[in-house]
Amino acid sequence: MFTLFHHPFCPHSRFIRLVAGEYGLELRLVEERSWERREAFLLLNAAGTTPVLLDEEQPPIPGAAIIAEYVDEAYGAEMGPKRLMPDSIAERVEVRRLMAWFNEKFFEEVSHPLVTERIYKRFMSEDNGGGAPSADVMRAAKANVRYHLAYIGWLAQTRNFLAGDRLTYADLAAAAHLSAIDYLGDVPWSEDDAAKAWYARVKSRPSFRPLLSEWLAGVPASRTYVDLDF
Repeated sequence: MFTLFHHPFCPHSRFIRLVAGEYGLELRLVEERSWERREAFLLLNAAGTTPVLLDEEQPPIPGAAIIAEYVDEAYGAEMGPKRLMPDSIAERVEVRRLMAWFNEKFFEEVSHPLVTERIYKRFMSEDNGGGAPSADVMRAAKANVRYHLAYIGWLAQTRNFLAGDRLTYADLAAAAHLSAIDYLGDVPWSEDDAAKAWYARVKSRPSFRPLLSEWLAGVPASRTYVDLDF
């Protein structure tokens, strides 16, 4: 049994939950509001960010990239062709490149500002940065999602999955970030059919079901969020 400190709308946490689902790892979920800076949580991760994974007899494992590498090193080899990291060095580099693209660039430009403005701020005190959402921040993020979606569409047209022939961490990272903002209705799916078709394939996997079943009180999910044939 693993324990994952997460937030339901933290895209990095969603990525690790998808990874665990694909590998059949059972998680005990502990919701963490990282902006509260709880002392007990800071002892697990001095950076104060989610996710953090606890595995028996191991030190706390902080951050999506580190957790993903840990899971691959500990359990990847036994997954055979279902391993989420390829075997060749060149292919692994490409997976890591795209993981970084979504977990860093997409997060900074799109998912983090939208989730913060539209969800986190509802629960944050003024001292922690809460308050009314910024229209300028949301407008910029919604503009940014368009070129990211076009890039995903280009990858999906040239490859079977984003990083190559089979499902990898790259697909789960991209889908995790998209899912958080798709809940809010902020993905312009009509602008790229290839990206939409790729996301529908990933979204239909059993590992996605727990994410699609979660709802936030007072913030209804968009029409496309749970619809597998959107």
